[in-house]
Amino acid sequence: MKEVAVRAAKFYAVGALGIGVQLAALAIYKPLLDPHYLWATALAVETAVLHNFLWHEFWTWSDRRSDARERLARLWRFHVSNGLLSLGGNLVLMRLLVGVLGLHYLLANLIAIAALAAANFVLSELYVFRYLTRRGE
Repeated sequence: MKEVAVRAAKFYAVGALGIGVQLAALAIYKPLLDPHYLWATALAVETAVLHNFLWHEFWTWSDRRSDARERLARLWRFHVSNGLLSLGGNLVLMRLLVGVLGLHYLLANLIAIAALAAANFVLSELYVFRYLTRRGE
């Protein structure tokens, strides 16, 4: 149980860095793509997803070693799970919070990120960075 708590703490620390990355990316992309805040959101989420994957691979789940082939498979699983959840969830919540409720896009993005955090940890622990048994082991 302690191992999961430590891993969760690392996950959320990386997530905090990722929030900074995502918000900075959104602040950069939005003026470039104005008025298309949803396109800017999608690009910002992808920027944060790649950032977070690297930190998780080399720090959060560093005890689950992998070769280059497994690392690519993890990156794929990370995009399919965390990436799609983050992208879909952010776009839906941003449309609701900005488009319908009129919140500022950066505040709305913080709310969206927080709402998706726990689900992303569970997906990472059980699916993306799962222990794999190799043939013959």
